[in-house]
Amino acid sequence: MKEEVETMDIAIIGLGAMGRAIAANLVKVGHRVSAWNRSNSPVEGVTLLETPVEAMQAEMVLTLLSDDDAIRQVLLSGDVFKKARQGVVHVVSSTISVALSRELVALHRAAGIHYVAAPVLGRPDVAAKGELNVLVAGLPATTKKITPALAAISKRIWPMGEEPPMAHAAKIACNMMITMAIEAMAEAVVLTEANGLARDRFFELILNTLFGSRSYQLYSENISNNRYQPGFKASLGLKDLRLAQAAADELDSQLPMLSAVRQQMQAAVENGNGNKDWSVIADHTIRSAKS
Repeated sequence: MKEEVETMDIAIIGLGAMGRAIAANLVKVGHRVSAWNRSNSPVEGVTLLETPVEAMQAEMVLTLLSDDDAIRQVLLSGDVFKKARQGVVHVVSSTISVALSRELVALHRAAGIHYVAAPVLGRPDVAAKGELNVLVAGLPATTKKITPALAAISKRIWPMGEEPPMAHAAKIACNMMITMAIEAMAEAVVLTEANGLARDRFFELILNTLFGSRSYQLYSENISNNRYQPGFKASLGLKDLRLAQAAADELDSQLPMLSAVRQQMQAAVENGNGNKDWSVIADHTIRSAKS
């Protein structure tokens, strides 16, 4: 059970599947929740707003827009920050580039408002249970203020440091590693299946010996059953790999595994799989190896 917390006025910008699940959990523990979304699809207990500027009048604003471009269009194109409530804490849970996160630090400072990065690990089904892992970076006094609200949506809050780009770099790195795990399982299937070993038997071995983490458990099941219904779309996975590549390029660092898995994900998306779960990269790898 979640502990009782002092309630806050919380606005959400972006009501996709993740935003809707998070909003429902915030309402459940008693927060006063409002939201702005491009499409006015209602959520029980959530007041819909007309503009992002209205959202910025809350005590805490949680942004869950899909990518850098969406944040630029919605928040940076109309001086939204300059019209924000004094003392508002803007929490960006979107998976965005490290470069944009650094830019947001300067823009928030110029507008005199607080900025915390809080990207999450977990899919919408995990968010619905209030069991996300939240990666938080921001000034201690500011993060302390919003921690009770974040506790309502999370299994654990992971402090990443005082500079918001730290959390966004960590989230990009985590997603990069998940795709590498999926690709590793696919390539292992190519070797073992060609020698007569069934996928489910091989996965039983690795899950109970070498690799028992949630990513291996979840995505080995997809690969074993050859089912790739949307969970986290491959098109979004490709976006995150591009963010990782951009961060590496900015550092002038060579990351060969990242380069390889990004090419595989791009090929899977280009073959018409962009709306399938990102584990479909495994299907692409296995089929390509057989051709």
